[in-house]
Amino acid sequence: MGTGQKEMLNKITDMQEQLSRVQIEYWLQYTNLTTVRFWIVFLMFVIPLIVLYFRIDRKIIFLLGFYGFNVHIWFSYINIWGVKQGYWDYPYELLPFIPGNISLDSSLIPVLFIFVYQWCLNRNKNVHLYSLALIAFLSFVFKPILMGVDLFNLNKGVNPIHIFILYCIMYILSQLITIIFLKMQEGSR
Repeated sequence: MGTGQKEMLNKITDMQEQLSRVQIEYWLQYTNLTTVRFWIVFLMFVIPLIVLYFRIDRKIIFLLGFYGFNVHIWFSYINIWGVKQGYWDYPYELLPFIPGNISLDSSLIPVLFIFVYQWCLNRNKNVHLYSLALIAFLSFVFKPILMGVDLFNLNKGVNPIHIFILYCIMYILSQLITIIFLKMQEGSR
């Protein structure tokens, strides 16, 4: 590694450490266990996981879990990218050292998509149509509600249509990977 590269990498590391300290300081001052919004974010994390535990179809639990994990990963990547680019932010977070919003990334959004997928599979319904309806709800109803209660902010001209498109990308990638793995599983029989 050249000197210039090493210096730049050290600068990035120093800036990340400073950012981490500021995020923790912000969390301790504005988003801590004594605030109502912390508990809202906490409940958005815990309740979906509890409901999932009791309502997931155990006959297809691995398929649903794999699909939900895909949703979680792609949603997290998109969410982290958007936060790091300043396109949106979350004024109240469950954990200060994880960018994005772990309650949405790891719980609420994947669980909602799992339940739509499960419902469609068990009733032989069009998963694409119902997922699109969920995406529209999340983009044009849920996110604006979060904005209204100061749990989510859009910046730099980003609007719900952009959020809708990003949710569609997340859904397509999650579905595509799940379908590929299902085809690979069928091919091994």
